[in-house]
Amino acid sequence: MKLSRIRFCEEADNRLRLLKARTTLSANLLCRIGFGLSLAEPTIPNPAQYPENSSREIERGTLTGRYDALFVALLRQRCLSDGIATDGDIFEEQFRAHMNRGVLLMYHQVKSLSDLCKLAAVLQ
Repeated sequence: MKLSRIRFCEEADNRLRLLKARTTLSANLLCRIGFGLSLAEPTIPNPAQYPENSSREIERGTLTGRYDALFVALLRQRCLSDGIATDGDIFEEQFRAHMNRGVLLMYHQVKSLSDLCKLAAVLQ
C-alpha cells in the first residue's frame, strides 16, 4: 500500500479532539482502537462519506506504528470478505474510511477512559 498520510474528515477531526480530552489518549491510539471498531461493523464504509476536508493529516507510520503489517493484513482480510479489491486506490480508500468511521463510532461509545476499558472487554 502506497498510502503514507491519512487525511481525516472534519467531523472525525473534531471528534478526535473531544475523545482526546475525554480519555487523555493521543489521536493515533484512538484511531487504532477506532479502526478495530470499524472492522467489527458488518457494513462496508463508504469513503465518500468521509471527505478529506480537515487539516488533520497523520502519517501512516504514526497511526499504525510497528503494527503496520497487522493493520494492512486485517484490512486486506476485511476487503476480501466484502468483495473489495485489495490493491490500488480502492484499498487505500477503505483504509481511510475505516479510520474515519472508527473515530465516529468510538465517539458515541466512549465518554471517559473507563468506557474504553469496557469496550475492550466486549471486543475480545
